[in-house]
Amino acid sequence: MLIIVGFIVVFGSVVGGFVLEGGAIMALWQPIELLIIGGAGLGSLLVMAPMHTIKSIISQILGTLSSGYSKKDFTNLMCMLYEIFNIARREGLVGLESHIENPTESEVIKAYPVFLKNHHAVDFMADTMRLIITGSVQPHELEALLDSDLEIHHEEINHAPHILNTVSDSFPGLGIVAAVLGIVITMSVISGPPEIIGHKVGAALVGTFLGILLCYGFVGPLARNMLDRNEADGLYMVCLKQCLLAFCKGFPPSIAVEYGRRCLSNDVRPSFTGLEEACKDTRKT
Repeated sequence: MLIIVGFIVVFGSVVGGFVLEGGAIMALWQPIELLIIGGAGLGSLLVMAPMHTIKSIISQILGTLSSGYSKKDFTNLMCMLYEIFNIARREGLVGLESHIENPTESEVIKAYPVFLKNHHAVDFMADTMRLIITGSVQPHELEALLDSDLEIHHEEINHAPHILNTVSDSFPGLGIVAAVLGIVITMSVISGPPEIIGHKVGAALVGTFLGILLCYGFVGPLARNMLDRNEADGLYMVCLKQCLLAFCKGFPPSIAVEYGRRCLSNDVRPSFTGLEEACKDTRKT
């Protein structure tokens, strides 16, 4: 929700400053200028992006309203993996098949709804565990495969904010287009009274103002927020990868999840004892 507060501050500061300087707030209300700039921006987005990218843009914009993965979510991820790895130690790799083939039906995995909501993470874990169960892939080969998977996923999800940033960069130019159209209209009434000409020129200048404000005050920062969120959420996948690789190398569950914990940034990394206690609690339930 911090992004909404930021937008309110931007809008309030710009419009409030204008009013405090004696400006008439209704002078900024130029819906036709907004139609020209917004419509042209939307049209350029439709030209640049295929439908799946547009859907990704909408999804990621809505995602900026959430808080992202918390320390608790990372702890739960490693606790879930700890449980899965312990099943493998007790029952052998064959005991994992029911959990891997139908993750949404697994009693262990269903206890972690945040993980289940991340469809790429679920598929990533299931596909990787299938390879580990076969025993035909060496750890270093598996690591290269997982890195390739994460790299492709990273490029895919970052395509949306890159496209949105390109649209943002076009807004100042589109604002100039709206302003030029306003001047053309002004020239058609140049022989009219000064107040009419002043109104037309003011409306044209508002077009330039809106284009710059949309670029630097709203759409550009929104695209940057989406990129930063993707980078932060990428830690979730990296943590999952490190745990799976450590398990593939034969480390016991408690050590395997420690590999995942160590790759996290300090703001979401649980302490060693905190993760240890959380993992122990899974045995009691």
